[in-house]
Formats: sequence, C-alpha cells, structure tokens
Amino acid sequence: MKITIIGTGYVGLVTGTCLAEMGNEVLCLDVDPVKIEMLNRGEIPIFEPGLEAMVQKNCRENRLRFTTDIVESVEYGLLQFIAVGTPPDEDGSADLQYVLTAARNIGRYMTHDVTIVDKSTVPVGTAYRVQGVVREELQKRGLDLPFSVASNPEFLKEGAAIDDFMRPDRIIIGADDDEAIHRLRTLYAPFQRNHERILVMDICSAELTKYAANAMLATRISFMNELAQLAEKLGADIEQVRQGVGSDARIGYHFLYAGCGYGGSCFPKDVQALQRRAMDEGMNLRIIDAVQKVNEDQKQVLVDKILLRYGKDLGGYHFALWGLAFKPNTDDMREAPSRSVISLLLSHGATVCAYDPAALHEAKRVFGNKPGLSYANSAMEALDSADALIIVTEWKSFRSPDFGLMASRLRTPVIFDGRNLYEPIEMKNEGFEYYPIGRRRP
Repeated sequence: MKITIIGTGYVGLVTGTCLAEMGNEVLCLDVDPVKIEMLNRGEIPIFEPGLEAMVQKNCRENRLRFTTDIVESVEYGLLQFIAVGTPPDEDGSADLQYVLTAARNIGRYMTHDVTIVDKSTVPVGTAYRVQGVVREELQKRGLDLPFSVASNPEFLKEGAAIDDFMRPDRIIIGADDDEAIHRLRTLYAPFQRNHERILVMDICSAELTKYAANAMLATRISFMNELAQLAEKLGADIEQVRQGVGSDARIGYHFLYAGCGYGGSCFPKDVQALQRRAMDEGMNLRIIDAVQKVNEDQKQVLVDKILLRYGKDLGGYHFALWGLAFKPNTDDMREAPSRSVISLLLSHGATVCAYDPAALHEAKRVFGNKPGLSYANSAMEALDSADALIIVTEWKSFRSPDFGLMASRLRTPVIFDGRNLYEPIEMKNEGFEYYPIGRRRP
C-alpha cells in the first residue's frame, strides 16, 4: 500500500518507518528542508532506540523516502496520515494550525480518492474540521472528488515506540466510512496475526479515547505522588503501598511509581487540552484540574527537601544532577521535571552540574549559556566536589552505581532521589544521607 506521512516528528517518523518495515511504500513529507536532508542521509533528529537503524534499512530497500514536495506527497498516498504537531495554544487548547494546513494542502492538490487519517493527538471534532477544510479547497477548484477522514490515534511510549507500534495493545479506528475502515483494516492486518487488536468506533469516540487514556495515566501518577506526601507524614512507605495496591488485579502495577512529577510531549499537553475542550462545553473536569495542580507541585518536592536540608539561601552550594530527559530512553525535555528543579536551584543561588546519557545536547539548547549550570560527560564526573546528588530521571545506568566511588567524589555523601531508585536501608549502610520520595528513612 502506498502511504503518505505528513510530518516527520516523533509520531510521523515512527509511524512511517514501522509501516515501511511491514512492506508498505511510504513517503514522508516535512516542510523543514534541513530535517529532510538529515533523514535522507540516514540520520534522525530524535533519540529513539532502534529507530535510526530501521530508517536506514528501509531507505536502502526503497520502501521509505522523504520529501519537501507537497504536491508529490498528496499525489503519492492512498492513505494520507496527518502526524504534525499540536502544541498547546495560549489558552491551553490544542493548536490545530498545522493539522488544518496539512488538510488544506490535501484538498488543494489531490487528484484521486484518498483516505485522510488523523494520527496527531487532536480534540474531539477535529476530523470534521479536516473534512470541511478539504471540501472547501475542492470547491474552490470546482471538483467533487471522493475522500474520507478517519481518526487513528497513536499510543506510543517514547523510548519504546517501535515495540509499541509493532506489537500494539490495541489499534483504534474511528470512522463512519466503510471504505476508510476497510483500508485501515487492510493496512493493520499484519499487526494482528496473533489476535484481534482493532477496535472500530465512531470518530468522536476515537478522538476522545486518546485524551482519556493519557489523562487516566497522568491521574495514576498524580494520585501516587500525592499519597507519597501523605506517606511521609504518616511514617508509611509508598513503595510498600504501591506493591499492596498494585497487587489488586483491578488496579495493576503500571504508572503507580511516586516521583518528582511527569513531563514530556503528551501528558501535560493532552491533560490541559482535555480540560480546555471540556470548558468549551461548559464543564470543568475537577479531577483533571487536580491532576495538573498536583503534578506542578510535585516538580518542586525535591527542591523543597533541599531547602529544608540546607536553608533557603543556596549560595555556595554545588549540586550534581542525574537525568535531564523527562523519562529514560529519550532526549525529550519538554515539560521535564529537571527544568523546574534546575531553575529553582539556580534561583536560590546554587550551581548545578548535570548529566544525562541522551539529552545533553537538548539541555544546552533549552537552557543556553545559563550562569551557574554546567554539564558533565559522565555520571561520575558530575559528582566531583558536589555537596549532594539529585536524581531526576530513572535511567538504567543509574540503578546500580559504585556507591564507594560516588562517596569519594561527592563533597558529602548526600542523595536526593526523585525516582526512588535505591533502598533507604541500603543507602544508610553505604553511609549516605538519603532523601527519597514517600519512603521511610531508617
């Protein structure tokens, strides 16, 4: 099947590459010539395990191509996937300008029957707006070409996107056109040889499903983070609580880890956009409102612990920080807790030396030449002469370090752990002053 992917960001590039891997012929469009040149060299603009090799393989085998030519891209695919960004607008709603521009270009240049597929995360009702824009452009041209619009939301975790796409839990198809449903069923048939994974529903329900899923996961995180604060006051251990709660089959263990808040390109934006869409309908989603407030507060918890330990004036104190990306196995720092932690520490007069296995280049772009902030080339190098270590991202390489070496490089053996990587009793035995989140300190 010939497929056009509009947008070569995270979702578009993963989608196009994985569809090519299954034997489809894919043309990816982007208006950024620098990005397209990079992709045509076999390089990728994001960090995602396994993706670069898969891009190179499918380009060599002529199933995956990249272009800036809009006319070529519209002419190419029977399926036209819109996978452009939907950043938050000033009022918190999803900004649909890139989605609607993509739709307008399809209507402006299409010459044959196509199915337009919204892959971007978009508010309920967007598919009908896309439909209207395409029809408007066709009318300007005096044409009455057949086309259909479907919703096919993505459910990809950064750091595990290829596995998520190739072995999906579910494939949501929102459509009211039988031919669109048939085309998408045909496309995804190779992904469900083991068992049926496709759920067909109306378009509005498909669009809402994506927001509802991310909001539910964000809710679980904020719920456990708030319980972690209570656990500290009551002398309970949130890790033991997590195991006790998660063992209930109705609840499960996923997304129940207390920490220093969630970030990334999806949860903060989508939770905010869902609330904004509800407000457009005269509703206030009170649970969603609380989820956002708890998360913003949670990003300050580590700094609150530091200020309690050292005082509000951190002038003269130097801290090592492990983890800049919002989660492991990505270089994405959008809404990352590290951004709040670093900014707050610097505002209190401290200096910070940060390390991340993948996101150093992104951190330098985000922070620029910020006074008081430096970077290390290794986790251990970051510790040199630091008054304490702050852990913000749970990279696997941070889980089993040489604690003796750590203690020798730190000025004082103090750790503020925003991801509860270590056991408090073991840290005490290693001679560390250890400040986790919601754990009992021996």
